[in-house]
Amino acid sequence: MPFHPAPALKPYPFVRLVFALISGIALSWYLDPSFNSVISIGIAVACLVAAFSLMPESKRFALHWLRGCLILLLFAWAGMLLTWRQNIENNSSWFGQVYKPGDPLLLTIEEPLDEKPKSYKAVATVNAVYASENSWSNSEGKVLLYFKKDSAPQIDYGSQIIVRKPLQEIQNSGNPAALDYKRYCLFQGITHQAFLSRDDYTVLPNNNGNLFRRFLFLTRNAALRTIQKNIHSQKELGIAEALLIGYRNDLDKDVVQAYSDTGVVHIIAISGLHIGVIYSLLVALFSIVRSSRFKKWFQPVLILLVIWGFTLLAGAAPSISRAAVMFTCVLFGKLLARHGNVYNTLAASAFILLAWNPFYLWDVGFQLSYAAVLSISLFFNPLYKLLYIRNKMLRMMWQLTALTTSAQILALPLVVFHFHQFPLLFLLSNLVAVPLSSFILFGELLLFCFSWLPAAASFIGDVLQFMIGWMNSFIEHIDRIPFSVADGLHVLIWQFFLLYFFIIGCSTWLFRKTIPALIAAMASLITFFILVDVNSTYHKQQQKLVIYNVPHHSAIDFISGSACSFAGDSVVLADASIRNFNLKAANIRDHVYNAYFPNTLPNVNDVILQFGPKKVVLLDCPLSIPAKVEKKIPVDVIVICRNANISMTDLQALFDVDQIVVDGSNSQWKTAQWKKDCEQLHLRFHSVASDGAFTMKI
Repeated sequence: MPFHPAPALKPYPFVRLVFALISGIALSWYLDPSFNSVISIGIAVACLVAAFSLMPESKRFALHWLRGCLILLLFAWAGMLLTWRQNIENNSSWFGQVYKPGDPLLLTIEEPLDEKPKSYKAVATVNAVYASENSWSNSEGKVLLYFKKDSAPQIDYGSQIIVRKPLQEIQNSGNPAALDYKRYCLFQGITHQAFLSRDDYTVLPNNNGNLFRRFLFLTRNAALRTIQKNIHSQKELGIAEALLIGYRNDLDKDVVQAYSDTGVVHIIAISGLHIGVIYSLLVALFSIVRSSRFKKWFQPVLILLVIWGFTLLAGAAPSISRAAVMFTCVLFGKLLARHGNVYNTLAASAFILLAWNPFYLWDVGFQLSYAAVLSISLFFNPLYKLLYIRNKMLRMMWQLTALTTSAQILALPLVVFHFHQFPLLFLLSNLVAVPLSSFILFGELLLFCFSWLPAAASFIGDVLQFMIGWMNSFIEHIDRIPFSVADGLHVLIWQFFLLYFFIIGCSTWLFRKTIPALIAAMASLITFFILVDVNSTYHKQQQKLVIYNVPHHSAIDFISGSACSFAGDSVVLADASIRNFNLKAANIRDHVYNAYFPNTLPNVNDVILQFGPKKVVLLDCPLSIPAKVEKKIPVDVIVICRNANISMTDLQALFDVDQIVVDGSNSQWKTAQWKKDCEQLHLRFHSVASDGAFTMKI
């Protein structure tokens, strides 16, 4: 009998299954097959499985590899079906199938109102659409509601309201390289939004909230009140709230940016670190209890209850859900006396989460969580064993250093790809922030337990405020070091994969000393730098005009090679949140980010700008039209800003214009009127608010 060596992945069944599931999820989303196509694929796979089962046993044994392939095909098909089903727009009960603008909607508020500077925000579930007189059609779906602050809405979790104002479909800004906000909302089941004043909705007397979720929100509010009562400094309060339950509304923007730049933002983003601290604490408490049959079953059940209670309290974000599911798999393995390997456990938790919600695959926190844990599992021990240190304190510091470094290896390409930066001093910041934040989290849990004793709670609060203040100060000092972060990094999708090929090749060579792996790694690295050089050469030759979609503001870039000149409202550059959300990604992609700020044009209006061979006019005030125009002025683009009192007829009389662009600083009603006039005059019209950013290559 021939010898068949065990496949390398045989001890890791969930690794194979999760890759098959991910393949099906990705194919379903990017190919967007119809339901009939998905079912047809499923029938075809089922027929193949049936045909294989009917083969003689000797044939099945000879083709044992085919059985594995068919099983993987089944799970890939399951991923396709799950993804198709998860997309709310494919649901026959989705309200968008029957809703017409202006139809009244019966909604249930799904969360307590989130206060914003100018409004209250909430997600609502659609219960029914008004179909005809005294007739409602049951529906599903979610909408995003913004309540104006003209009066405090008497609305809370579970409140039912009837909305009469037409909903708007959620749209992307259309800015180059910007976040796909429409997809982000769709992955959460949200497809529409509305901005409501007090007359646009009616609050019904009944409440449709779930008792369990209501209990979670009440507990969450109690935790917030306890923290707010005992921690009085605003900066420290924001960190304490984010660290305990993931509440981010009170976070200081500058502090968050400092945490991001220094590579410790995971501390204030609820993640596996928090679950690990709680798990370790509970295990330590149970270690003092004598072993017994009762303890064997009671300990994991109580640990699971605490972990999942904390997960739900923190909003069940994918990063913390991943950790909770993974610890659940570990505990069940212990209960069944089966100590599985970490890779299989990790894959099992990913499989469960993706089966629950396939769209987690595109969640950045989900990706980073698995990359970091897998990286630690692969690289921590080899890295830690490089040095042997006798001193216990120094050995613990080296252990934390090895842990932090190993976590970054597989996370690095993701960080650069999504955030366009990499913290260079992450080792130094994590050496202090990670252990200190663990003590702070433990202190916050202690504060919550002793909240009924005012003196003890006040003392714990003062200690926590001091510790958080010191941690903030340390992180901000690190952030002020000039080389603390490498910013303005941009990699294409192919470069992203090449980075992973390089890491895999180097790792294989280091672990197994295989020369082909080293050659593959070097080839990946060389190809990566060739693409960097080609991309850089292309952008050095670029010349283009970009008019961004920035609500209520003007923002225009004149890009020539790696130089960029800005015209528009100064607040766009001064406000980091506006700049980062609307312009930064495009500037990094175009390789002009580092040269951005020094090249700001003066306030130029009502003049003709010569940009290469193109002529551009910026208008923000009425035109002085001569009584008789002998010859029209030829221009390529006219940009209208700040609700200028301008008539399209006057523009046509004075200019021979190729394109009229209305930027985001203009009101909706004026933009609509200009669009109507342009259609009548047969002028090309572009509104950045509805059509996205305008780009003209030269």
